[in-house]
Amino acid sequence: MGTILILLKLLSAHIIADFFLQFDRLCQGKHEKGANGIIAQVIHALIHAVCAYLLLADWTQWLIPVVIFVTHFIIDTIKIKWHGNNTVGFLVDQLAHVAVIIGLWWSTYADPGFVQASLSTHLHSIKFWAVLMGYMLMLKPSSLLIGMFIRNWTPSNMQSFGMPTAGRWIGYIERVLILTFIITGNIEAVGFLLAAKSIFRFGDLNKAREVKITEYVLLGTLASFTIALLVGFAINAIINN
Repeated sequence: MGTILILLKLLSAHIIADFFLQFDRLCQGKHEKGANGIIAQVIHALIHAVCAYLLLADWTQWLIPVVIFVTHFIIDTIKIKWHGNNTVGFLVDQLAHVAVIIGLWWSTYADPGFVQASLSTHLHSIKFWAVLMGYMLMLKPSSLLIGMFIRNWTPSNMQSFGMPTAGRWIGYIERVLILTFIITGNIEAVGFLLAAKSIFRFGDLNKAREVKITEYVLLGTLASFTIALLVGFAINAIINN
């Protein structure tokens, strides 16, 4: 069995157990105090261990489901106690579980020489660093540049519209999507993204007859798309050459 296939099976088992087999009643039970909460967490961790063992189908590797059971119980207990159900808690929880799975796969199945050679190849690859730089530029640097560019046109009543940080995150996501479309050779999808954003955002502004705000949002959107397109084309030129 290929080592990458084993890793994908273990990750698939985690997804199945954590999202498809964690029913609402079980999820709520994990947050209860006392014995009921512990029992729910044990059942959830046991589901993870069984899924991993069945999908792996390597019956000699009984230590893998045991480690998954113990670590999943500990990680979930810490998450529930310290982080609750917020975004940070969810991301840290998932990263911890995935790290355990990768560690188990690495120590049991992976060929260290092959993995290290692959990492070395990527870390010395122009494509890797060009793409990484592109995605970094799509986040804070682009946001700061757009903010400075449209500052002089910001309407005085802009703060009364929408959520304070929603626009920034919309910009992050749209630029990441545009860059991904360009790098993967699906540039036509950029048109659908622009059309979808126009329908949802500009429609409401037009109804409100807030011309200044409409033009402000349009200016920011076009600036965001322009930066993403230019960076995407530049990265493609670097990769292809």
